[in-house]
Amino acid sequence: MSRFSQHTSSAAKLLTELNHSISVAESSTGGLIAASLLSVPGASKYFIGGTVIYTIKSRLAFLDLDRERIKQLKPLTEEMALEFARAARAKLDTTWGIAELGVAGPGGTPYSDAIGISVIAISGPVDSSVTIRTDSDDREENMEMFTDGALKLLVQTLDSI
Repeated sequence: MSRFSQHTSSAAKLLTELNHSISVAESSTGGLIAASLLSVPGASKYFIGGTVIYTIKSRLAFLDLDRERIKQLKPLTEEMALEFARAARAKLDTTWGIAELGVAGPGGTPYSDAIGISVIAISGPVDSSVTIRTDSDDREENMEMFTDGALKLLVQTLDSI
């Protein structure tokens, strides 16, 4: 049983009951959000696709981002994650788009000195976002915590409609 099974099962159940679809764009979680959503039998009812947007090159290739808008935003903010979630949603024409941007560690990035930070956003009939700070440089643990936070936010958002 996956560590994320509680949130994953709940998200899958809600997406299926609502007859909603989802697409994912994730960075520091490296595909774990998509893998979690796909781990539930029947995922093809709601999961349309996803991409790991780990580099600027991949972001430009896989998402149709408004470059001028992105230039105006501070990196690693919930506002920026929301732009990525909107782009993921639009790219695959899904009910929901979820995006995760972060720094799993152990080192920083050109965008931030912070380590153990993730911004997650969901775009759909309602939008939501969260910032997760672990204060840890444990890459694997951070990736799991960011994934868990994304799935938890998804369930909370789906429950709110």
